[in-house]
Amino acid sequence: MGNEISPYVGKIITLIEEARQNALQSVNAELIKLYWNVGEYLSNANGKTSWGDSFIDETARYIKENCPEIKGFTRRGLYRMKQFYETYKDDEFVSPLVTQISWTNHLLILSSSKTQEERQFYIRLCIKEKYSKRELERQIASAYFTRCMLSKEVLEPIPIEKTIKDRFLDTYVLEFLDLPEKYNERDLQKAIIHNLKNFILEIGRDFTFVGEEYRVQIGNTDFYLDLLFYHRGLSCLVAFELKIDSFKPEYIGKMNFYLEALDREYKKPNENPSIGVILCASKDDAVVEIAMSRNISPTLVSQYSLELIDKKLLENKLREYGELLSNGTKQIENE
Repeated sequence: MGNEISPYVGKIITLIEEARQNALQSVNAELIKLYWNVGEYLSNANGKTSWGDSFIDETARYIKENCPEIKGFTRRGLYRMKQFYETYKDDEFVSPLVTQISWTNHLLILSSSKTQEERQFYIRLCIKEKYSKRELERQIASAYFTRCMLSKEVLEPIPIEKTIKDRFLDTYVLEFLDLPEKYNERDLQKAIIHNLKNFILEIGRDFTFVGEEYRVQIGNTDFYLDLLFYHRGLSCLVAFELKIDSFKPEYIGKMNFYLEALDREYKKPNENPSIGVILCASKDDAVVEIAMSRNISPTLVSQYSLELIDKKLLENKLREYGELLSNGTKQIENE
């Protein structure tokens, strides 16, 4: 009877887990609403009372002395609630979304983001990917926002649909691989497989792992893809080719061959054409642009770093691209 009843018991467990998750989400939503309302009250009352700037300090002292059982409403906590409200009160995009992520993640975003655009980006990402505190910390530390903005600038010349380009980065940070100073492509592949959870966190949770050294048979010959994934959002197979050197134009031809083979032999009728990602240790954007200019296959060239990248370097690079774009626009307007 044990085997017969297990599917039914499994359904009950699923219902319990769903209810538990819904309860946690409801509690979080109410907590965020409370902090928002307290922040709003403090913001409005701060300038209206005789206490002036010390109003929050006095409020925290009163709560501690008269309601010691209430936790979290310290001087620091109250200032954070006020900052939370004042940061987002006029943001039409964020205001409806604030209850969908945890207070801990809100605090991380507030303390780490410099602009409204960056805050919106991480809130949207947290909602989509359901990040834990640790996962969000990692994405912020790896300058995920700046890398995404850079990818939009760098990948723009490549003739691929915008909906596809938006799902990939120009630079991936793989600091978690812990590779030795000297390594080969096989070492890189094995390290990624060993750290697959972190790798998918970096490339995006819409990716589902299909296999390593994935065999593609053409005629009487076997070929092997380094890594094969399926992208749920794009409904297609995604092949990753790993290179430990700088990008070379001849890599394009090999990837095109793999993509054609996947589409002919492995793609299902309801799926979109396969996508290729050539992941190199480095790349020259000018070489990539020329190599890709006549390529019609959905192939992208990205680079990886085995260390966290200095945020200032990325921000300077993004600013340089922005200035080049702005100067190019002005030049066109003057002609």
